[in-house]
Amino acid sequence: MFLDRTKFAASFAGDVNAETAAFMAESQVPWGVEALAGAITEAAWKTKRAGTLVVTDDRMIPPAAQRFMSKRAGSTVRESPGSHAIYVSRPAPVVALIEQAAKALATASH
Repeated sequence: MFLDRTKFAASFAGDVNAETAAFMAESQVPWGVEALAGAITEAAWKTKRAGTLVVTDDRMIPPAAQRFMSKRAGSTVRESPGSHAIYVSRPAPVVALIEQAAKALATASH
């Protein structure tokens, strides 16, 4: 399963520069639909702290769905404008969320 290469940038990487988005579209690797039928015996978010970066311009997972899943998981939530590929276009909010989680973990273990 692939995203249509001609629609990739608009759907997945709307805020990524055109050259990088084209490279991302061309370098996709398929993911199998079998992954959708995977069995989960215990969701990690039920026993571990969770953090979510709601990406407000995401066209792959609607922000309302991101917020719903975050609330259900009891996540610490940060929001940022950006596409689904925010880790490429604007990595700073992703880094900030990871740093926040690491600091919380370090504090909890002391």
